[in-house]
This record gives sequence, structure tokens and C-alpha cells, in this order.
Amino acid sequence: MKYTKGTIGRVFLLKFCDEDILMKEIDLFARKEKIKAGAMIFLGALKKGYLVTGPKKAIIPPKPNWAKFRDGWEVFGIGTIFTNKKGPQIHIHASLGKKNKVLTGCVRKDSRVFLVIEAIVFELKGVKASKDIDPATGLNLLRILS
Repeated sequence: MKYTKGTIGRVFLLKFCDEDILMKEIDLFARKEKIKAGAMIFLGALKKGYLVTGPKKAIIPPKPNWAKFRDGWEVFGIGTIFTNKKGPQIHIHASLGKKNKVLTGCVRKDSRVFLVIEAIVFELKGVKASKDIDPATGLNLLRILS
């Protein structure tokens, strides 16, 4: 295990509206506010989109198991924002429910908001971390910097 410590900086309240592309809007927000590191929690609904629901098999490098959803699902989740040379790297895990069905996974691609998503973003100050592609896994993984 590796770790770094810091403090909570600014705190933001975000409201995403119907048809917003969740990942795109978070990226735009993080760029505008120059967030280098942050954590977020959110709740609301997603109209349609994609999740990665774990690997197909527990091997490295993993092959993602894609799940597509549509027709509006309740959602809550948590995520991180770490910036590298390419800009904000957003990683969100969420649980979605509709009727008696549940999906849990990593939100990807152009997942769209249904009605509203409310989010709170906590900026992390002083942490020494970034995200970059790990050669062994091919995944965009957290790097704790010394």
C-alpha cells in the first residue's frame, strides 16, 4: 500500500440536467475549476449509457464486461478526479436500479442524465497523486507520487 495526505479544499455542489453527458460535464467542470485532485458523491438518474461490470475473467490485463442500459435508471455513486498531462481523469463507480433489476459498475462513454443528478465534489489539496496508463494492465490507474 502507498498513501499520501492532504486536506479538503473547495467544495462544489453540481446539478446535472436532463440529457447532459455525465462524464463530459464532469471533465468540463474539472478543467474550468482547475481541479487537480478530488472526490465526488452523487445521486439521481441516468437515461442510458454503459457500465463496465467487472472483468470477463480475473486475469491481467483484464477484458471489460460491458453492460448497456436504457430507459431511465435510478443511480447513486462515488468517483475520483485526478489530473495528468492529458487533463482530468475521471473514475466513477455507481449502482443503478430499475424495477427489480440492479447494475453496479464503472460508468463509461456517453452515459446521459435523466431529469437530474446532484453531486458534491470535494477538492483534495496537497495530495501527491495522478492517474496514468499502467503498462501491465492497460488501465488508467492511480499513482501515488513520492
